[in-house]
Amino acid sequence: MISVETWAPNSPAAGTDHLVLAAAARGDRAAFDLLVHRHTPRMYRVALRIVGEPADAEDAVQDAWIAAWRALPRYRGDAAPATWLYRVVTNAALGTLRKRKPTATLDGIADGERMIDPAPGPETAAVSADDAARVHRALNTLEPSQRVALVLREFEGLSYEEVATVLETTVAAVRSRLHRGRAALLTALASDESGWGPR
Repeated sequence: MISVETWAPNSPAAGTDHLVLAAAARGDRAAFDLLVHRHTPRMYRVALRIVGEPADAEDAVQDAWIAAWRALPRYRGDAAPATWLYRVVTNAALGTLRKRKPTATLDGIADGERMIDPAPGPETAAVSADDAARVHRALNTLEPSQRVALVLREFEGLSYEEVATVLETTVAAVRSRLHRGRAALLTALASDESGWGPR
């Protein structure tokens, strides 16, 4: 076993995610804690964009880490650790959506600031907080398969191949979901009662 001090996030001994994940798979709790430290902010951001509610996103991330811990012995390294964790949190977030009552809405925004991430992604640097909230409102009206593809590709910057790996589908299927998702997103933005763009 490697000590917690050895696995300190800024230590040169911390190594790559592949090494850390391999140590965690062997039962090293400190290595697993380092993975949690490194990847929770990104996983929360993805979950929040999929489920639309901060509390649900926190639950999804917690479920994802539990699932990741249980799945570690079966991790074969077919995908990069970050890609594997995207898959785990995406599945957890989709599970959260499935648990919701059928009457629950997916807009998930009571005010304009709730959906602005604590660690904002590239989109919030280019638009105002109000416009970012509109994008998130529109995003949450999409069907989950389109929403997830858009979150991973457009907000997280994954390649088509990485998105296909996370979603366990083909690149062609990803491109199709993205095409439909972008069109649906533009329609939702156009129909937003509050309008789009600066006033």
